[in-house]
Amino acid sequence: MQVSKNRTPTAAGPSDRFTGEVFIDPVATPSGAFRISASSVHFTPGARTAWHTHPNGQTIFVTEGVGLAQRRGGPVEVIRPGDSVFFEPGEHHWHGAAPTRFMTHIAMLDVDDEGNNATWGDHVTEAEYGAAPSIEAP
Repeated sequence: MQVSKNRTPTAAGPSDRFTGEVFIDPVATPSGAFRISASSVHFTPGARTAWHTHPNGQTIFVTEGVGLAQRRGGPVEVIRPGDSVFFEPGEHHWHGAAPTRFMTHIAMLDVDDEGNNATWGDHVTEAEYGAAPSIEAP
């Protein structure tokens, strides 16, 4: 057993990968043969990732708030606490907070043999983000 005391400060999400204010806290970091990466990602209202892919896929688990997620070519989905979303390896997608709500999720993935966890693309446009359904819908 190994207990790691969290001494890593919360990091701001870089503007080339996120729109709006996003804050990231590490949960698990790949080391040696251990290839799992996990982070608690906090999105302010309207904040979101850019389009991106993961070499081995990604699972996000919503812990608070209301968010949005979309795979390229698919509908924008509303996600809430307790919802889990799996993105296939190489699947272009984005995720973030609804326009009027904060959202936090745990992002979990397996890095590739070189330690890469994602390939980042263009920012989600306002039109793409605005295609989300109402978060009030049942």
